[in-house]
Amino acid sequence: MVNLPRSIWLPILHGVILKTRPKKLTHNYSMIWGTHDGPIRNITAALTRRVAKYFERQYPERDLHFYSAMTYGNPALKSILNQAQDDGCSEFLVIPLYPQYAGATTGAVFDKWVAATNNQIIPNFRFISEYYAHPKYIHALTKSVEKYNQKLIAGTHLLFSFHGIPMSQSDAGDPYASQCQETARRVAHALGLTKDQWSVAFQSKFGPAAWLTPATIDQMRAFPATGKKDLLVICPGFSVDCLETIEEIKVENQDAFLAAGGETFQYVKALNATQDHVALMVALVEEHLFERELRGRTPRRPDLNQF
Repeated sequence: MVNLPRSIWLPILHGVILKTRPKKLTHNYSMIWGTHDGPIRNITAALTRRVAKYFERQYPERDLHFYSAMTYGNPALKSILNQAQDDGCSEFLVIPLYPQYAGATTGAVFDKWVAATNNQIIPNFRFISEYYAHPKYIHALTKSVEKYNQKLIAGTHLLFSFHGIPMSQSDAGDPYASQCQETARRVAHALGLTKDQWSVAFQSKFGPAAWLTPATIDQMRAFPATGKKDLLVICPGFSVDCLETIEEIKVENQDAFLAAGGETFQYVKALNATQDHVALMVALVEEHLFERELRGRTPRRPDLNQF
């Protein structure tokens, strides 16, 4: 999440961060790790399988392949590109699972993709840079919150918590903050919420630099004193649940809220591998891969009950 010159960043990384954060993160990851793997890889792989299954059934005549990769860690994007090319793939659609664009996330995926194609002919590809306002994304988020409608009607406050970025990046023109606000505004509008029923905050800050505000944990601590003692939290920037949602929000931030006088706290799960998330991914693929063919005719309506 930090864009700094290597001459500045590497001393900070090796001199401070790698000497302090790994021990803490190892403990945190041990709290959420599954029997065989971490949730972010497991859920992302499940989402990929469900999308692939849809296209196998709806477009059996197409020779389409679907893969999931990690920007950092395994399966690495470079190895997945090599595997795809071994499978005969020559054209690619890259979908970073970051709905809101940030140079440090979506931009980093693009950099990794370019690096993965180094020393070879760059294959034809399309790259989706954001989908923060896509109707199916807003619909999926709205549906995930609607099950809590009675609580919202009764006065529960809805907090949209997005991963933060340094203010310096936002000030330099990164559109991330405005896209987060727009996502939240559209979901709140779809839910019929008034301005005082929802708010936006930014989580996961580290280091001494100024980051986007308000900070999620500061909001958690301040809410009870303002009468917001019943809280519902959703993290729309996280496509699948991970350390920052399972441990940071559901444990650390919940504890801070309750310790400050909060009474009820609930977390809305990420879209994960749900039918609505599959429908969103299907729409993104169809819009980009079948753009010419879909022009002038009604797209096939997804039959998500087949999953």
